[in-house]
Amino acid sequence: MHILGIDPGSSVTGYGVVERRAGRLVHVVHGTVRPPSGAPLATRLDHLYRTVAEVVDRHAPDCVVVEQVFVAASPRSALVLGQARGAILAAVAARGLPVNEYAATRIKRSVTGNGRADKRQVKFMVKRLLALDRLPASDAADALAAAISHANAGRLESLHTAAQTRGRGGAARRVPFTVRRPR
Repeated sequence: MHILGIDPGSSVTGYGVVERRAGRLVHVVHGTVRPPSGAPLATRLDHLYRTVAEVVDRHAPDCVVVEQVFVAASPRSALVLGQARGAILAAVAARGLPVNEYAATRIKRSVTGNGRADKRQVKFMVKRLLALDRLPASDAADALAAAISHANAGRLESLHTAAQTRGRGGAARRVPFTVRRPR
């Protein structure tokens, strides 16, 4: 299964593809998209749309994970970020791919164990989990972290379900999956 993670941004958008192969996560590719600075907003959004579409076409992911929007510093930056996310989501939807959205804190907790981890910690853990030669750029690391988080979420839920499944005569019953958050 190929998973494309995207960390949306109006100035820099990170992307990363991981593959689950024989129970392991394998790095496929990562990078950043930088729309032309100083260009009109419509031109930058078009650049994001076309570049994300190219990444999807080239790497054929089975699903896409996009980091949810957090509260931005100003209403204007929140609006521009929302428009960038819209261009990205439109490029993915045009290719008929399912999109999963996770909060940044969930992604960080999944990868580092700490929902408030800083950029340096995320980069370090992504490098380690994917056995990369060097630290990826921050935006690409965040995108890879989103893909890792999604890959592990399904795996962990399956493991939990298997551990909780009991039945007589080999019949299984599903026990609801619950997550306990630390206080």
